[in-house]
Amino acid sequence: MLRLLTAGESHGPSLTAILDGIPAGLPLAPEIINQELARRQQGYGAGGRMKIERDTVRILGGVMGGETTGAPLALLVENADHIKWKGKPIAPFTAPRPGHADLTGAIKYAYRDLRPALERASARETTMRVAAGAICKHLLAQFGIVIGGYVCAIGEIQADFGAMSYPERFQAAEASEVRCPDSGAADRMRARIEAIIHGKDTLGGVLEIVALNVPPGLGSYAQWDRRLEARLAQAVMSVQAIKGVEIGDAFENARLPGTQAHDAICLTPETSHLTRPTNRAGGIEGGISNGQPIVIRAAMKPIATTLTPQTTVDLATRQQGPTRYERSDFCPVPRAVPILEAMVAFVLADALLEKLGGDSLAEMKPRFETLRRACLEDLPMENREHLWWEG
Repeated sequence: MLRLLTAGESHGPSLTAILDGIPAGLPLAPEIINQELARRQQGYGAGGRMKIERDTVRILGGVMGGETTGAPLALLVENADHIKWKGKPIAPFTAPRPGHADLTGAIKYAYRDLRPALERASARETTMRVAAGAICKHLLAQFGIVIGGYVCAIGEIQADFGAMSYPERFQAAEASEVRCPDSGAADRMRARIEAIIHGKDTLGGVLEIVALNVPPGLGSYAQWDRRLEARLAQAVMSVQAIKGVEIGDAFENARLPGTQAHDAICLTPETSHLTRPTNRAGGIEGGISNGQPIVIRAAMKPIATTLTPQTTVDLATRQQGPTRYERSDFCPVPRAVPILEAMVAFVLADALLEKLGGDSLAEMKPRFETLRRACLEDLPMENREHLWWEG
C-alpha cells in the first residue's frame, strides 16, 4: 500500500524522498515533519555534522490547502554542508574502512574510488526516512496509535525501567541527552560516551521501540512476506549499523520451556474481553498483531568510522595500512531512536492501510471503528463438526 524511495548523497546538494500511498485528507504541515527531523539531530555522542545541519523539509508535491491529496508526497531536505564540497576537488578515497560499505560497494558496483559507496551508504540518508516516518506517525495518530522509543543499553551499561509505563518511558527519554528513561543509567551512559570520545573510539547499544493502541488483525500468516514481525524486522534491520532485532522477549523466551514463554488468554467476564497478563510475544502472534503493545528491540553496533585508525588495505597503493577518518558520530544510539520509530511507523501505517483500504481519511475512520476486537461478541463460534475436505 505504501511505497518509499529516498535519493541523495551525504554531501550532495540535497536529500529527497517520494512517499506514495498516503490517503487524501490528512492535515499536513512542514512543522509536523520538522519536529521529527530535529529529534534525529539530538543526542549526546553526535559528531560535528549535526552542528552544521539544521534540517527542515520542503514539501514539493502531494499537499494542497494543507491536506494530502492522495498523490505521491515529494519531500526535500537541503544539505548545508554541501557548500564546502561543491566545485572543489575531492581527495581520493581508496582505503576501505572495516564494517562500512566501502569495500563491498566497490566490489558490487566496480567503483574506481570508494566515495560513491560511502556517500550513499551514510546514515545521512535516514533524514528522509525520518521525514517520511513523521507523516506515517501522524497518520497513525489519527487512529490513536502511538509510537515511541528509548535507549535500553549503551555499551555494557544496562537501564532498569522498573514499573515505568511506556508513556512514562517515552516522556523521560525525550528529557535525556542519551534518550534513556532511567536517569541513573543515563548518567553512566553519558560518562561512558564521554570516555569513548576521549579514547577516540565508538560505542553501540540497544534500543526499544514500542507501538501502543495497535488494533488486532494487522499482518497475516498466509504468506511469509506478509507476516507483521517479518516486515518490522526488515524495516528495522535496514537502518545503518543495526545488526540484530528482537520482537518481545524473543531471546529470553528461547531459554524457557513453552509453558513459561507464552501469554495466557484470560477472560474479563464484566466486559467479555480477552486479555493477556503478560506480553512476552511483543504484541504479535502468528504474524498478526494481537492488540498488545508491539515491542521491538534493536542491537546497534559501534559505528564503523573511528578516530583511532584500524587496519585496512589501500586499494590504490596495494599496501596494508591505517584507515582514514571521515567525520562521524561517536555513539549514534540516542539519535537512532527517531529513525527506528520512523521505520516502525512506516510498516504499521502500511499494514493499517492494507487492513482498512480506502483512498481518504474520511473512508478509513468509519472502517477502523468496525474492526473486530478481542472480545467474545466479535468472535462467534459455530461449535459444530465441519467436513473441511471432501473426497
